[in-house]
Amino acid sequence: MTGFAYILRCGDGTFYAGSTNDLERRLAEHSAGEGALYTRRRLPVELVWQAEFERVDEAFAWEKRIQGWSHAKRAAFIEGGLEALRGWSVSTRRLRS
Repeated sequence: MTGFAYILRCGDGTFYAGSTNDLERRLAEHSAGEGALYTRRRLPVELVWQAEFERVDEAFAWEKRIQGWSHAKRAAFIEGGLEALRGWSVSTRRLRS
């Protein structure tokens, strides 16, 4: 089953990462205040990034990966994709110190 990973920009400027097998439905839920508690408290929300995967478990893995990132790293990813994240890993930052 196809899956989607996505990032929303919330009304307070924070980002929310999620995954679903029906992106259109899930975005409607978030916008109507029926989504996650996090987004309900931070309306309105705007879709700023999405990716489609062959399987929903792949989308879920990306959701979890993104959730571990800082706000700045998420913003860089949204603006420039994976290429923009070059040098963001902890091991790479240690090499520069």
